Amino acid sequence: MPSSRYINTPLTRSASPAEWRATFRAGQPQSHTSGLAERHVQGNVVILPKAWADDFLRYCQRNPKPCPLLAVTEPGDAALPSLGADIDLRTDLPRYRVWREGECVDEPTDIRALWRDDMVGFVIGCSFSFEQALMDEGIRLRHVDQRRNVAMFRTALPTVSAGPFSGPLVVTMRPLKAADAVRAVQITSRYPAVHGAPVHLGDPALIGVHDLSRPDYGDAVEVMPHELPVFWACGVTPQAALLQARPPLAITHAPGAMLMTDRLNHELAAF
Repeated sequence: MPSSRYINTPLTRSASPAEWRATFRAGQPQSHTSGLAERHVQGNVVILPKAWADDFLRYCQRNPKPCPLLAVTEPGDAALPSLGADIDLRTDLPRYRVWREGECVDEPTDIRALWRDDMVGFVIGCSFSFEQALMDEGIRLRHVDQRRNVAMFRTALPTVSAGPFSGPLVVTMRPLKAADAVRAVQITSRYPAVHGAPVHLGDPALIGVHDLSRPDYGDAVEVMPHELPVFWACGVTPQAALLQARPPLAITHAPGAMLMTDRLNHELAAF
């Protein structure tokens, strides 16, 4: 896996998504986008050649909890007008991952040199979007307070396969007091477009996670004795599916380095 170093931009965390995208486009990446432009929708990104796109679309449709689709581009079109007037998928993420035959070979900040006329971009809902709803209700999120990326884990739970795409469910974990966990279920169930309610609460071993101090992606956060680990389906799940499918070329966001859109989180509430 290639190593990478990140630099911080001079923007404040409350800068607009368009301002953040402009800094990324200018080559100033950020380690993660958690807590940035906090009331705006963020999205996971997967980019595939058209020959692989139909199977991946079916994979998302069969696994709506980890892969809730927000937008799909036309082949060769890097724009996403439904999510932001000036979005360019080739330049507007803080960092990408490039996959060849299921192996991550690079983590660039710009993929224009890799873009082809047959590329199809998928934007998948991200749990960062419901975090503001939790915080608005007074629920503290430790990784946000500590300005860390959320902890992500590969589980033993399988996803539903589609063509060559299959693999384990990946989850995010947030430690919460029991009362806050119950409230979090109620709040996040309103947001099915960004993973909805948790998939598991409590003993992580029941879903095949054996060491919370060693996440597969993101940053570890401590679970206090009076807290429950609460797990939500995660949009990094498709990256695990790419390891199984092994397409000749695929491009994704780096974990935690999301596409920041102009949509507001409350627009995604189902009720």
